[in-house]
Amino acid sequence: MRRILTISLAVAGTGLLAALAYLGWLTVEINRQSMRDEARPADVIVILGAAAYRGRPSPVLKARLDHGLDLFRKDYAPRILTTGGAGGDPDFTESEVGRAYLIRRGVPSEAIILEPVGDSTVYSAAAVGEIMKRMKLSSCIVVSDGYHIFRAKRLIEDHGVQVFGSPRPAPPRNDWRHWKLCIRQAIGYALWSAGIKI
Repeated sequence: MRRILTISLAVAGTGLLAALAYLGWLTVEINRQSMRDEARPADVIVILGAAAYRGRPSPVLKARLDHGLDLFRKDYAPRILTTGGAGGDPDFTESEVGRAYLIRRGVPSEAIILEPVGDSTVYSAAAVGEIMKRMKLSSCIVVSDGYHIFRAKRLIEDHGVQVFGSPRPAPPRNDWRHWKLCIRQAIGYALWSAGIKI
């Protein structure tokens, strides 16, 4: 009995070490991706949603929209797809706030596609994949915060789309908050890879 218990503990310990090593590797890859701008010509620029307040973008959403707008003005893609559901605002979705913001800055309304229901990265990525499939679009540039790009890319790629990451401009970070965000993304991606949709 003691031998079985010892073997069980050894196997469990090895499994735990392997899981921690995988999360460590993922965290480093997420950090690397956070500093890499892969923008190149594509069918559409996908701007992932973030908080909006009473019809106005939060500073994070505004920075994402401004970066997507810059890519659009540089002719990287002829369309922009804004994502995000209602979030904390019952009157406006993040995608509608993004659309209105872009139109006020000269983007033609017909060049903007909405994904107005996603309440998480997983659901927005699935909706983006479905919209792109329906519109026969095969490539996109995904715009978000740097730490978010790795996971967002893989989730959209899972729907058969070629994805290039382009993080919104931000000062380089190497503090504990940045690494905490990278670790959270690593855990989220690992759970998603295991079939747990969060």
